[in-house]
Amino acid sequence: MPPRLIKGFLTVGGWTLLSRLLGFVRDILIARFLGTGAAAEAFFVAFSLPNMFRRFFAEGAFNMAFVPLYAKKLEAEGPGAREDADAFARDAVAGMVMVLTLFTVVGIVFMPGLVLAMASGFAEDERFTLAVTYGRIAFPYILLISLAALISGVLNSNNRFLAAAAAPALLNLVFIAAMVVVWVRPDLWTWLEAPSQSGTVAKALVWSVPVGGLAQLGLVWWAAARAGHALWPRRRPRMTADLRRLLIIAAPAALAGGVVQVNLLVGRQVASYFDGAVAWLNYADRLYQLPLGVVGIAIGVVLLPDLSRRVRAGDTEGQRDAYSRAFEFSWLLTLPSAVALLVVPLPLVSVLFERGAFDADDTAATAIALMIYALGLPAFVLQKVLQPLYFAREDTRRPMNYAVVSLVVNAAVALGLAPVIGWAAAALGTTLAAWAMVWLLARGSRRLGEVARLDARARSRGWRIVVASLLMGVLLWIAMLILGPMFAGTWRGLALAMLVGVGMLGYLGIAQAVGAVRMAELRGAMRRQR
Repeated sequence: MPPRLIKGFLTVGGWTLLSRLLGFVRDILIARFLGTGAAAEAFFVAFSLPNMFRRFFAEGAFNMAFVPLYAKKLEAEGPGAREDADAFARDAVAGMVMVLTLFTVVGIVFMPGLVLAMASGFAEDERFTLAVTYGRIAFPYILLISLAALISGVLNSNNRFLAAAAAPALLNLVFIAAMVVVWVRPDLWTWLEAPSQSGTVAKALVWSVPVGGLAQLGLVWWAAARAGHALWPRRRPRMTADLRRLLIIAAPAALAGGVVQVNLLVGRQVASYFDGAVAWLNYADRLYQLPLGVVGIAIGVVLLPDLSRRVRAGDTEGQRDAYSRAFEFSWLLTLPSAVALLVVPLPLVSVLFERGAFDADDTAATAIALMIYALGLPAFVLQKVLQPLYFAREDTRRPMNYAVVSLVVNAAVALGLAPVIGWAAAALGTTLAAWAMVWLLARGSRRLGEVARLDARARSRGWRIVVASLLMGVLLWIAMLILGPMFAGTWRGLALAMLVGVGMLGYLGIAQAVGAVRMAELRGAMRRQR
């Protein structure tokens, strides 16, 4: 595996892990102060609005369309390649500022309609008024984070992963700081005019959204400037040939890259008709997002620029190697995570969230949602491995078509089963839609020939990873039975830490024994990282 690719996976994955851990601290505090009440559900919907559109404009359209075009310009021959690439980036920044500023204004004006589109079950409810107010405060985040994502694409394409990977941690730090200050010095937040402590915390959180977006944008902009990338637009937006090409590719990429968010939107619509369900799904989503973020985002961010360069260079063997190693890396970390979430969901949710306004019934419901999402976790990550095969070739139309099928599957399951199994249909629809998307992407990739076929090493290790993960699940189940009494007392935090330790060490040992991984290779990768 190319050392550059390994270094990128480790850098992005490591910083994403830190951000997700900070996210856990954030969610523990939110559960403590807000629980699953009206303020919590209104905040979750308000925050999800700019995040959903971010998936379209940033990670969807601009990351999947902009990065391949920018990376190929960097690989062009001649001394002016980097300046040409940066000029293209400046034009993209100018266009994004114009479009998203207008979009932000429209979103703020028509926020009631957006909230109804997100959670129509809030209508004629206290949650609706709160969600509209919170949404108007949080919505400018879409402009800030989309600009940050575009600049992150410039940094990643130049193999500078640190700042872009670290930026998401800033948002969680701002959230945590706001809640701690409300807790310690509530008198400083009287200007929010909230009727209760939970209302004060919710308003402090929603004002933290644009503040955190500014912090993220500031970090990556500073890093780009230090690296010599002057990205201030030097003229008013104008439609160049490169921008026209970008828009042609970006339109279908917006849907293909944001399909998970659209599926979650359908799920929230269903959940909004069941009290507490929006919050249960959100807390479960945060838990399975840890492995998804660490592995899936690391692969998506690093693999796409690398494949784009290899496609331009005509390096067929290099493309196949990068794809195979990305699959191997994702399968090695994702499958055991999914098994663990299926085996020990109750202890995990209970220790992390069950305190204050979050009670035992909330724990049970969140654990159910987490188990359903865990079944789809491998599919969510495999999408990140398969989609770059298309996007690196500027093919966004086929992933878009597959995304439409996935959306139909999700809607049919979520809406069709909601009258039968209730709010859990929302999580089940998301999971089945993810697997449908993976099946379609894998089948369609056969047309690409050898570059989309796993090599012998990846095929051999794939089934060994399955065996190691299942054996680890058995080990976790036995450990949970032994540690069970500790979860009922004051030692539950220690019990969870011991359970996690048993799972991690057990999996590493079993994986080494069955040949799913070679410790010598991991040590070599770490030495190359240093």
